[in-house]
Amino acid sequence: MSTQQPKAFPVSWDQFHRDARALAWRLSGQGQWNAVVAITRGGLVPAAIVARELDIRVIETVGIASYHDYKSQGETKVLKTVNQDLIGSGKGGGADILIVDDLVDTGKTAKIVREMMPKAHFATVYAKPMGRPLVDTFVTEVSQDTWIYFPWDMGLSFQPPIKDGGA
Repeated sequence: MSTQQPKAFPVSWDQFHRDARALAWRLSGQGQWNAVVAITRGGLVPAAIVARELDIRVIETVGIASYHDYKSQGETKVLKTVNQDLIGSGKGGGADILIVDDLVDTGKTAKIVREMMPKAHFATVYAKPMGRPLVDTFVTEVSQDTWIYFPWDMGLSFQPPIKDGGA
């Protein structure tokens, strides 16, 4: 029985910026949102890019932690909820809100946020098969066994070739 290593998908700042702009492009014309809710921490960067591209000035955060050691998902904890005045404003239930995250993985975080804002539009830059049904819009799908290395988690260093065990 072999334990297969997860596939590595390193993403540069340039690539992430292009992918976040592609997300904004897909979202343009899909709705009229009055606010963006970024799922922290990973959703902060794409939320800022999407908000700029769609000219949305109100950005709120919801804090949920599920990765506690950067390698495996653990218990999901809500660290900060969304301002209830924001959810209750407009159409109610979050219908005028755009939720943005970097990635939907197993869907645990997405499920919690969906319960908070059931009518909001949920968008992620990347999606894995288990979480994909919980988002409305995404840019790139990766396999469930892929580990995405985001640019804010990496430094510049030598990478060994794949044949030598490198990412």
